[in-house]
Amino acid sequence: MNDEESDLKPNNESCVKRRRLGKNPTVDTSFLPDIDRDEEEKRLREELRREWVAKQAAIKEEEIVITYSYWDGSGHRKQVRMKKGHSIHLFLHRCVEQLRKDFSELKSASADQMMYIKEDLIIPHHYTFYDFIVTKARGKSGPLFCFDVHDDVRIRMDANVEKEESHAGKVCLRSWYERNKHIFPASRWEPYDPAKNWDHYTVSDKMAAKITVK
Repeated sequence: MNDEESDLKPNNESCVKRRRLGKNPTVDTSFLPDIDRDEEEKRLREELRREWVAKQAAIKEEEIVITYSYWDGSGHRKQVRMKKGHSIHLFLHRCVEQLRKDFSELKSASADQMMYIKEDLIIPHHYTFYDFIVTKARGKSGPLFCFDVHDDVRIRMDANVEKEESHAGKVCLRSWYERNKHIFPASRWEPYDPAKNWDHYTVSDKMAAKITVK
């Protein structure tokens, strides 16, 4: 063996050794750690998260017209334009501003003194309209996520109740509620509990039989 052949031999052996280090293409290695794959999955998850956040932010900026009824023993129907991401507290503030000129008892009232009752549930001020829309929350007498308005069957004492129709939410002074919570309709109102499931809508009053809407 000459010197030139001796120089080539180690290199050939090195190439053979390197080839033996390759992965067997017939063996499933997906369960093994793969830095590149993990980074790509992480990037895709982050991209999807950002898309979802952007979509929700856009939904919150969408405007809706809320029909409500100022309740002082009888209803006074009004409308106010809000964004889906606005809180109930801000909604009540705008209601008070709209109502002041017509109702003397509201001249010095603030949103903190007001209540919003939707489908017989007293809605806490920190919730937003978006919260009820995205979860399709339901109340005792109708959906909490719909703001199109139909006649209140309890006022008309009519048993024909559509399943997905909603009624105008009521806005009232907390002091009025405290004085009249033993009288219909306030006697049916109760605090909203997101853990409570209203599978069946019900409406009732003292002069009409109870109606269950499935």
